[in-house]
Formats: sequence, structure tokens, C-alpha cells
Amino acid sequence: MVALARVLPLSLLAAMFAIAACSKEPVTGAPGAGQAQGRSSAPGGPPTIVTAETVQVQRWNDEFKALGTATARESITISAKVTETVARVNFSDGDKVYAGDVLVELTGKAEVAALKEAQAAFVESDQQYQRLSRIVQQGTVTRAALDQQSAQRDQARARSEAIRARLSDRVITAPFSGMTGFRMVSPGALVTPGTAITTLDDVAQLKIDFLLPENLLANIKLDDSIEARSDAYPNQAFIGTVRSIDSRVDPASRAVKVRALIDNPDATLKPGMLLRISVQTAPRDAIVINELALQQLGSNSFVYRVKADNSAERVDVTLGTRKSGLVEVIGLTPGERIVVEGSSKVRPGAMLTIQATTTDSTLATPGPAANAALAQQKS
Repeated sequence: MVALARVLPLSLLAAMFAIAACSKEPVTGAPGAGQAQGRSSAPGGPPTIVTAETVQVQRWNDEFKALGTATARESITISAKVTETVARVNFSDGDKVYAGDVLVELTGKAEVAALKEAQAAFVESDQQYQRLSRIVQQGTVTRAALDQQSAQRDQARARSEAIRARLSDRVITAPFSGMTGFRMVSPGALVTPGTAITTLDDVAQLKIDFLLPENLLANIKLDDSIEARSDAYPNQAFIGTVRSIDSRVDPASRAVKVRALIDNPDATLKPGMLLRISVQTAPRDAIVINELALQQLGSNSFVYRVKADNSAERVDVTLGTRKSGLVEVIGLTPGERIVVEGSSKVRPGAMLTIQATTTDSTLATPGPAANAALAQQKS
């Protein structure tokens, strides 16, 4: 060393001693002790603070989303059957009418006169028949003459009934109860067969048609409940039931048409509106957990079960349907505890400190101490 000091400058010797001293200390950023010390959830490390919930069976039903179009339960366009002039219009736009109400009257003076003539002919034929029937027994009138008079009487009756039928076509009535649309004719207008007079819709109950993929066909059945919402009424839900399922699946879209009925007594919904449909299947018993408890590794889903010694055990689960932050699972047993909050830092075999335990799928609110501990652990 004395020989080196004579050859090398003092500043260079000091640098060499500093490098030698640093090489004996562990490197802070190297993999090893530092990182292992930070992984607190490894087996043998400090316990990980988590919240947990107790697995239990709940009433659960599946929920599917779709878009549907509202149509009236009964809907027609009322039109004229004959060529005639409008005599009177008895409704206004958007009126509530009942079955049998007269909506429009057409002029029919010629038909009324023809009916009177036919009725008079019938009366005369009937009287002649009555006279012949009394004297036919005396032999002065043949039986054939009586039969001929009977035929004439029947013809006069049929002629009267035909004229009455034509007159009824000149009185247009509502075939069912509902709401009229816009009035399309005025008194004095000439209408012809097929001329639209107004529309009539029975909106007390609406039909909602929507499509579901064929893979969901087994999950829906008649009388299942649905919930419909419209952008026009975002805060109001309309409840209905499934009434029919199409007998065929569309080969192009691989979807099946479903029809539901929704009561609409206040006529809030209108035919043609677009509705967001949520289908609720019949409730059943299922194991439901909080989505926060789930961990995903590739295509596998798992949770951490809390063992009797407060250590963590990985349990693979099969997922069902989800809604409102909850998920149906298969693979757990009622009464077991699973990790919910803090599960991302847990490893199999790690010791756990349970800060809060709930008995349903809604987490209890941790206290200040738990919040501080969780925040320190996450940092």
C-alpha cells in the first residue's frame, strides 16, 4: 500500500477505497430482500388486513337486456265502405270512444227510400200469403199458387234486409274501445271505399315486441316479469309480463321474438315508442357474492376463502349472471367466509386480519382504523 501511495496520487487512492467499501453493502434496488420484504401477503409475512363476508343463499333471478317497440293491443284504420257524402262527424282528435259509438254518419236518402219501398212490398206480399193460406183448403186456390206467393214474400223480406245492411255501412261505428287519432274527413266530404277516416288504438294495454338471442331461449318462459323504461320517462319503470314466444328462431339473426304485455291505463306510453327491456326470470335460490371478491386469472375465476386459522385459501368458482355489483357463483358452501376488500394483495396461505365481516353481499363500512390500515397497506 505504501508502494502504491508513492506511485498513485492520493485522490485516486481515495476513490478506490470508496468503491471497495460500496461493493460490500447490499444493493437497494436489486431483486431479493427488498422486494420480498414488501410482499406482506406472502406466507410467513405480516398479516394482510382485509374485509370479508359470509357466504349465504339468496333469492336470485336472471336479468336480460333488450330493446323493444310498443304497439297497441288493438289498432286499426277506420275507413269508408261505400261511396257517399259525409253527413256528420261525431268525434274529435284524440277522443276516448267506446265500442259501438257512432263516429261518422254518411248521407243515405236513396237507401232510406228504397228501404221503405221494400218494406211496403214485404207487407203486401205477407198479406196476400195470409189470404191464400185461408182459402187454399177450400180448393179454389192451388197449393202451387200458395207456394209461389210464399216465395214472393221471402224475396221482399230479403230485399229489405239487404237495404238495411247497405244503410248500416253508412253509419261508421267504433269496433272496440280506444283512442281516436287525427280526424281526416269533414262534413260534406265525398268518401269512397278505403278512404281513411281516422285511426283507433286500444292503448289500455300495450304489446312490447323484442328479440332475444337463441342461447337465452331456455332462460325465459311465459309469465316471466319484464321492466320497460323509456327515454321520455327516465325515472319511471313500466312492469309487464311475457305473454308469448315466437315458434320460430330467425335463421339470419339467430334471435327469437318475444311479446310482453304492459298495462297502460293512463295512456302514458304511445304505440311506436322504443323501450329498454329488462327481463326478470322466475326467482330461485343461489349463492351470490360481491363482485369485489372475484379474482381473474386468464379464463379462471377464483376467490380467497378464510380458513379456521385465518389463512387464505384459493377456491375456483364458476360464474353465473351479474347485476347491481353482485354475481352468482358455484363452488362455495353457505357459511364460509371469503375475502372481499383487499383480495388483490392476498396470496394462498397468507395470514389475514379480518377488519370487518358481513353476513350478506353488501360490505359493512369500515371504521377509521380500518380505513387507515387499508390505506397504509395499499401504499
